[in-house]
Amino acid sequence: MRYLSLISGIFLFLLALGFALKNSNSITLHYFLGYQWHAPLVLVLVTVFCLGAVSGIAATLGLIFRQRREIQKLRREINSTDSTLDDSVRIKP
Repeated sequence: MRYLSLISGIFLFLLALGFALKNSNSITLHYFLGYQWHAPLVLVLVTVFCLGAVSGIAATLGLIFRQRREIQKLRREINSTDSTLDDSVRIKP
């Protein structure tokens, strides 16, 4: 399995390298107010991909933290229920 992972990683790297070499032409991005950015196409694509990944992660952080708080609350509730059950099950002399 390790070799298969290594071979697929090398293949993906060579595929990305070939894509980068084929798309090294410079492009111009036009912004508002006359601003422009001249950069290779690959740099623009990688930048946009990374910004999309970061924004997707940032969008899910709220949900993740909310779920963690809920899990902690439920664990505390279970622990308090367990301690209550332990007290009621004990045989008192």
